[in-house]
Amino acid sequence: MIDPLQLALYTAAALLLAVTPGPGLFYVAARTLAGGRPEGVASSFGTGLGGMVHVLAGSLGVSAIVLASAEVFTGLKLAGAAYLIWLGVRTIRAARREPAAALAGHDPAPSVGARRAFREGVLVEALNPKTAAFFLAFVPQFVDPAAGGVALQFLVLGFVSVALNTLADLGVAFAAGRLRQGAMARPGLIRRLREASGAAMIALGLGLTLARRPAG
Repeated sequence: MIDPLQLALYTAAALLLAVTPGPGLFYVAARTLAGGRPEGVASSFGTGLGGMVHVLAGSLGVSAIVLASAEVFTGLKLAGAAYLIWLGVRTIRAARREPAAALAGHDPAPSVGARRAFREGVLVEALNPKTAAFFLAFVPQFVDPAAGGVALQFLVLGFVSVALNTLADLGVAFAAGRLRQGAMARPGLIRRLREASGAAMIALGLGLTLARRPAG
């Protein structure tokens, strides 16, 4: 159904895009630094599910409708931007609010729990219209209409991309988890890292407000 060479090229390109920093990666890093590896892993699978929302919507044509409507696109864009900014502000405030003594203890940061981390991960990715734009602009280039099953091809390629993104997020979760363990005796470092992650999410949210609806 999908040409092996095309699939290999697509996988290589999707892998490069997966390791490019974005809202999902920064959220996973912030969540891991705050609540440990379990929350980072949970948020990674959450962003993966959020990505699959766009894949399924794209295969059904829903994303195309969203991107074709300026009002719907703007609403989703602003909702996603506001959510990212809120998460960033919350991350920074939490990092600054916790006393150094608490950060130096056994549990250096309060945990929101794996379930909440998972839910927030889903929203971070699902409320990002740029993800929908990516799938509609990038994936169709590797779909062969002559082979038939266009929707199925879209689903397969989209799943490959989401799987690679999830693996990248998991890599960040494990790396941030090791960093967190190594910095237990340096609470100030954890605080600065969390503040940097929060600032990155705020910047991404502000950048999302400037996103333009794809032409055509």
